Amino acid sequence: MKLGLNAMETAGALMVLSLAVVALFAPELAPHDPVRAVAATFGDPGAPSRAFPLGTDQLGRDVLSRIIYGARISLTVGVAAMAVTMTIGVTIGLAAGFFGGAVDSLLMRFTDVMLTLPALLLAMAFVAVLQPGLWSILIVIGLVSWTQIARVVRAEALSLTQRDFVVAARALGAPPARLIARHVMPNAMPLIVVMAVLGTSGTLLLDAGLSFLGLGVPPPTPSWGRMIEEATTYFRTAPWLAIYPGLAIFYAVLGFNLLGYGFIRRRGHSADFQ
Repeated sequence: MKLGLNAMETAGALMVLSLAVVALFAPELAPHDPVRAVAATFGDPGAPSRAFPLGTDQLGRDVLSRIIYGARISLTVGVAAMAVTMTIGVTIGLAAGFFGGAVDSLLMRFTDVMLTLPALLLAMAFVAVLQPGLWSILIVIGLVSWTQIARVVRAEALSLTQRDFVVAARALGAPPARLIARHVMPNAMPLIVVMAVLGTSGTLLLDAGLSFLGLGVPPPTPSWGRMIEEATTYFRTAPWLAIYPGLAIFYAVLGFNLLGYGFIRRRGHSADFQ
């Protein structure tokens, strides 16, 4: 049975809302301090128990508390980086689609060049220059994730500029800034919102990948990707150290994808924005 329209959107919204609640109330929900040793593990991970439902890591830190606090970092990076991504992508896409001609050619050729560069490798290069940190991660992810958004917004802007209401406003002498602000941008906004929601799942994965490579938010700040990286030595002896943060990443990505595709189906957009 296919997941219904309202069910898909509602499920995604509830999943994203639950993540936001966990991130917002992390100090109240976490049973222990995420960066302090709370169990005498003597260098070995502790198995899940009544006192520590998800176990403890090799340093005696509570895994559940670290996952709860990790939601703060992941959502902050995912949402803020997507804001940077959308600002760059929408600006370039609107300019290329609205003005056309030489502006369109120049901006799209630059976009094509950026598309040829692997996002993860480019992000690694930027982080190496800027040094790992929360703000640098936000900027880096935004700088490497805007290309697809720019192309889709350009296509939408090209279509909208041919619509009768834009042609009429242009014929009446409306300046470009007014045409974009009053006619093109509002009509492209539903598409932009959908891409922002779907794109957030991509920024979450990119942040997790950078953290796994040791290029994310520096320790001891809890991060889901870094938790998996720290668990690589214990994949066989303590698999829960990697399974639980991996499930947290899966849950967050699935929630944003369900919400985004629910928006697409409700608004009748059938294009694949991924």
